[in-house]
Amino acid sequence: MKIEVPAHIPPVGELGHVHFIGIGGAGLSAIARLMAQQGVVVSGSDAFDSAVVAALRAEGITCHVGHDASQLDGVDTVIASTAVRDDNPEIVEALRRGLRLWPRSAGLRSVMEGRRTIAVAGTHGKTTTTAMLTCALIAAGAEPSYAIGAEVASLGANARLGSGDLLVAEADESDGAFLVYEPEGAVVTNVDADHLDNYGTVEAYAAAFDEFVSRIQRFVVLSADDPGTQALARTARAAGLEVMTAGFSEDADLRGHHLVVEGTTTTFSASLRGVDLGPVELAVPGAHYALDALLALGTGLLLDQNVDLLIAGLAAYTGANRRMQPLGEAGGVRVYDSYAHHPTEIAADLAAARAVAGTGRLVVAYQPHLVSRTRVYGAEMGRALSAADMVVVADIYLAREDADPEVTSALVVAAVQGPRAMLGGPVAGLADVLVRELLPGDLLLTLGAGDITTVGPAVLEALG
Repeated sequence: MKIEVPAHIPPVGELGHVHFIGIGGAGLSAIARLMAQQGVVVSGSDAFDSAVVAALRAEGITCHVGHDASQLDGVDTVIASTAVRDDNPEIVEALRRGLRLWPRSAGLRSVMEGRRTIAVAGTHGKTTTTAMLTCALIAAGAEPSYAIGAEVASLGANARLGSGDLLVAEADESDGAFLVYEPEGAVVTNVDADHLDNYGTVEAYAAAFDEFVSRIQRFVVLSADDPGTQALARTARAAGLEVMTAGFSEDADLRGHHLVVEGTTTTFSASLRGVDLGPVELAVPGAHYALDALLALGTGLLLDQNVDLLIAGLAAYTGANRRMQPLGEAGGVRVYDSYAHHPTEIAADLAAARAVAGTGRLVVAYQPHLVSRTRVYGAEMGRALSAADMVVVADIYLAREDADPEVTSALVVAAVQGPRAMLGGPVAGLADVLVRELLPGDLLLTLGAGDITTVGPAVLEALG
């Protein structure tokens, strides 16, 4: 559902009782936590129970499973997920009662009031970069507040109210949310066209990042390795912002050298405008994570934090939920799960998974996310999946969209070149399909932004 951002967004203390529709989602749960930790009365509802919903209950937040108009009794402000449909009974009731009805971006903007916000934007890598920056700043003693788009093991949650004046926030562009914020500083990881169901054209998507940069107050850290952010650097400098570029390119201000991805670790050395900063060791595998770490390190340096403590904080990062997350091993098969759903993300995760797999087969179970994205990128998804040894593609996760008989997972399977590729059908039966195919020594990687996250645990249980 498209909910308009109000012209005036009051601070958290003026919102009264806040109710979240879709509170189990990564974005809304983070905002709910930050508001509750500031003493706001918070409640919420979600279609399904989950580990996130259970954790919120344990923190004292009232969470309902299912949606009902009566759950708005005593509520003053309603914040809804974009995945919620117009006919949701709580949306209908909020409109009938004339309650304050906000999108999540307005809720996060309200939390930002009175804090020095660092917003992390970009098509890919937002969650990891936000989490890495948060870990680095905590190690440096900055005590930041944070709102991250996934649960982070080394932090214990996806959000926390810190005692310092900094707020590190993941700034999502999918529905234009990042255009509501006016951060002191920002990171843009890359600009790689996506969410064209919302933006319409590649040019409109890029223009949104130009507008985002125009809203930044002091500085921006940009990837030196991405064409989209290279163009954005010119826009940022013209706007009078302090710009730092980070990456492995020769012209990067903060440059990475000697990258090694081995097993489940990544190492490289860093230098700032020719001055050596020392080695960086990450407990996560992948060249793309090294770039995220450089962006986080550069941001910490612009915030005048100690470089050695920042690097120590990066080493303490052990990964975020659904970002190349190891789930376990059974029957000689290791299982990882990742959120990747765009061709660029798929390619990056498969490169990392190949390093982890070693001499074993890399088997990928992929669930395309959204009909609109599969229509545009289905063939590219298939080509990216070609780096695996075997590919099983589940039915498309529809989310907020309706099915289209002309756009199916067969578009992805047809574009896979080299490895054996097959249709896996509904996610509910995918574990059975995979168990019949897996061999001892394999690494299974489940990929997608939908409910394919349930498949890895089911496979482990069956193999065990």
